[in-house]
Amino acid sequence: MATVFSIEEFTTYDGPGIRTSVFIKGCPLSCVWCHNPEGQNPCPEFMRGNNGCIGCGACVKYSREVNGEKVLTAQSATACPKSLIKVCGVEYTPQELVKKLEPMLKILNLNDGGITFSGGEPLFNPDFLYECLTLLKGKTHRAIQTTGYTDGATFRKVLSECDFVLYDLKFIDSDRHERYCGVANEQILSNYEILAKSGVPFITRIPLIPTVNDTVENLTETAKLLNRLGVKNIELLPYNKLAGSKYGSLLRKYSPDFNEQQAPQPREEIFNDYGITVRIL
Repeated sequence: MATVFSIEEFTTYDGPGIRTSVFIKGCPLSCVWCHNPEGQNPCPEFMRGNNGCIGCGACVKYSREVNGEKVLTAQSATACPKSLIKVCGVEYTPQELVKKLEPMLKILNLNDGGITFSGGEPLFNPDFLYECLTLLKGKTHRAIQTTGYTDGATFRKVLSECDFVLYDLKFIDSDRHERYCGVANEQILSNYEILAKSGVPFITRIPLIPTVNDTVENLTETAKLLNRLGVKNIELLPYNKLAGSKYGSLLRKYSPDFNEQQAPQPREEIFNDYGITVRIL
């Protein structure tokens, strides 16, 4: 089983055509700018809606401490006078999830779309992901959005059931990747080469984080890698200053280790110099 924290219909940026995107909880990375903190923990958890919150503190009173952080509880949900606290995450078997998705497939297929599995990190639950992809084979177009952080054998297995991949590249330098994302990136770069040589259609994406990875050095090294592998397209995602808006809903603080007020530079000319076409989302 795996826990899904969101199923978003009619998405247009998560692969070809009109899609339904399935966000699976659990991620081995700990990126300091993470936009979906509710996707980090693989288990269901309580989350507070902020619209209508009167700041009474009842939810905090009934919270408990886990690894030095306060988390909301069932008692918090009961105590909230506005009923703003709900469980984030629903557990599914692959069969249950695919059954839920199947009524959507006709309209998705008519619009040249399909299903995209995202997260969190969908490869955090590789067996669940693989079985979902297998169950959908021949029924719709199947895509994953991933950081590529898994062993090579697992990546190849999942890739064999993918029609399309959206692959995040954040750093070329492993030390900086570990500093800002919590893990080294050798396996990520190795799997990226596997993807580039696989024949499976894919798009590379870079989330641009101000003063962190939107540097000339990092983007130049990324462009060199893409050029060496024959990759001709990339998508750049400028930093969203609302990235930290969800943390308070989990009683967590968003404390990025960078100056988020400094607007990141798309720097598309760096990639153009290496014959790579840039799309800014």
